[in-house]
Amino acid sequence: MAWMNHSTITEFILIGLSDNPHIEVLVFVLFLGIYLLTMMGNLMMLLVIRTDSRLHTPMYFFLSHLSFLDLCFSSVTEPKLLKDLLSKKKTISVEGCLTQVFFVFITAGTEACLLSVMTCDHYAAICHPLLYGQVMSSQFCVRLVLISWGLASFNSVVILLLALNLDFFMAQTIHNYTCDLPSLFPLSCSDISINIDILICSILLHGLGTFLPTFFSYTRIVSTILSISSTSGRSKAFSTCSSPLTAVTLFFGSGLIHYLMPTSGSSLDMLSSLQYSAVTPLLNPLIYSLKNQEVKAAVRTLAKILHYFR
Repeated sequence: MAWMNHSTITEFILIGLSDNPHIEVLVFVLFLGIYLLTMMGNLMMLLVIRTDSRLHTPMYFFLSHLSFLDLCFSSVTEPKLLKDLLSKKKTISVEGCLTQVFFVFITAGTEACLLSVMTCDHYAAICHPLLYGQVMSSQFCVRLVLISWGLASFNSVVILLLALNLDFFMAQTIHNYTCDLPSLFPLSCSDISINIDILICSILLHGLGTFLPTFFSYTRIVSTILSISSTSGRSKAFSTCSSPLTAVTLFFGSGLIHYLMPTSGSSLDMLSSLQYSAVTPLLNPLIYSLKNQEVKAAVRTLAKILHYFR
């Protein structure tokens, strides 16, 4: 590996969330609960969407992929965090660090694209209902998901190449609980100005490229909803849009704050990273199910089936 040829260290030290053993036990219990709930919630969404034919629509097709991404996203960082909370030595190998950086960006990048696609799906359903069935065909939906993965993969390769060009000789303590490219920059002894510029451009292009269609779609959606004469119709439309709007705000807000703020290793950095990688994947199944009568009905049906086979 070219990176290893001009770097003398073989592992990084993660400072973790706390150095107090008693607090670490409490934090371990908390994040174990978060991780298990994240797994259960997203697996339940996948199972419900898969088994209930009423949910075999474009919106739920995208939602099933979002649940799969949240499973992957949380599994990139949280198992390592849980292991470190029970370990005295909190280290990660160079290869492990690069792997974590790559998969954080590919899962988060794909989720950003997918949330934008889901917003456009809502826009088509609300603003052009007569053309919706023709436009959002199953083949077109599959293409959109593949494009989302493709764009995120390309962006992740660019990020990985930036990490490979960093030199490390002495400093090896990462002021975070996980490996992240912004956390590696302060440790590098090479000139990182170009790397930072490329990272910012990459994040802005990917972030704005997914956020702007989302913003445009919701602007048109709100305008269309306000033009509905029926009060009950407006209320139903707003209720339908509130869940994805909440998910989009949480994801893009925490993501942009995390990657565009200067890295300082402060508690705020830790909180933004936790919000982005742990809390959002936990909340997404709740956001999309609490106000969704179709999902609630499907969950009740599945519960009855499971109870019948006991």
